[in-house]
Amino acid sequence: MQVKDAMNPKVIVANDDISVKEAARLMAKFKIGSLVIIEEGKGDIIGVITESDIVRKVVATGLDSSQTLVEQTMTKEVITVDEDIDLGEACQIMVENKIKRLPVLEDGELVGILTTTDVMAVEPKLIEELAKVMLFSEKQMIAG
Repeated sequence: MQVKDAMNPKVIVANDDISVKEAARLMAKFKIGSLVIIEEGKGDIIGVITESDIVRKVVATGLDSSQTLVEQTMTKEVITVDEDIDLGEACQIMVENKIKRLPVLEDGELVGILTTTDVMAVEPKLIEELAKVMLFSEKQMIAG
């Protein structure tokens, strides 16, 4: 099974000049845990912001979410995968990098997002591997 068979093709994107508060509103509106951040006018991926980023980098530090820009909070080194790679390989990338989401590309263009939830829905045998990522993330949140 390939990544394209499990990914969600509906990716919500934003520019890096919006506030963290606006990013959180978008996540709540679309019931998602992250936004892919693109360069305005070009569409190139320049970052990802997650619920965890907002909690750890803004809320926990006392920053004002309406005055803090996504650019200041997002993860800038984004790991992506090609839609044609094997789902198990994408899962391994998630485990090795301790991440729960991967933007998916086709010929360098954003075509979807793959999450641990997407993988578990179509490949239950990979749950054990993905549990490592999810447990790490949970421990990281507790540790602060």
